[in-house]
Amino acid sequence: MIRDAVLRTEDAGVDIIFNWDHFFPLTGNPDGAHFECWTMLAAWAEQTERVEFGALVTGGGYRNPDLLADMARTVDNISGGRLILGIGAGWFKRDYDAYGYEFGTAGSRLKLLAENMVRITERLKVLNPPPVRHIPILIGGGGEKKTLRLVAEYADIWHSFSDVETLRRKNAILAEHAAAVGTDAARIQRSVQWQGRDDAEKLRAEGVSLFTVGVSGPDYDLSEVVNAIEWRDEVNPTVLEGLA
Repeated sequence: MIRDAVLRTEDAGVDIIFNWDHFFPLTGNPDGAHFECWTMLAAWAEQTERVEFGALVTGGGYRNPDLLADMARTVDNISGGRLILGIGAGWFKRDYDAYGYEFGTAGSRLKLLAENMVRITERLKVLNPPPVRHIPILIGGGGEKKTLRLVAEYADIWHSFSDVETLRRKNAILAEHAAAVGTDAARIQRSVQWQGRDDAEKLRAEGVSLFTVGVSGPDYDLSEVVNAIEWRDEVNPTVLEGLA
């Protein structure tokens, strides 16, 4: 069913397909059917032809960071350069407990993520063969002191669950972090969950250019995905003309 949903989603015209890095369902039956994230991404690399894809997001403490960089490089090569490396600090305690990882605190998980980002970026530089392209790094989260600092330092894409007012305030904080580390906040793509057409217009005005639409099995209803695609194409007519 997942394979079929991915095919239908690519055919519908989406730009990116994400899964998540959890070991159990977050909704419905907590012991329901579930698969592992990165082996699934490797399958998507072979299955798809056009879309970018990745995890929204990889649990930052679930894998050795050098190994994770190697996995990302490998999947990127399988796909011909379409992987996005999404990563976050992690939060779902059941994942940690059931698989033997130390849950710690929000602070310790963010500290580990910061340490791991150094190792991931350094490992990506020395792998042979290298990634097909610079693998875009997506960091998920909204913490203003630590997460946004990591976004400023490492991310090409920042994903949050912000509404318009929250995003506007956090955009200003991100700009401060970017100035402190000597980067340009404008280079970081903003990503949020789709909240409908009216809010999409407002969020776009605040700099959002990537919207994610959640779908769940077993049916994987794409009706809201199609609605979002139609909105995207309405606000980007010149892009469609360029592809004609």
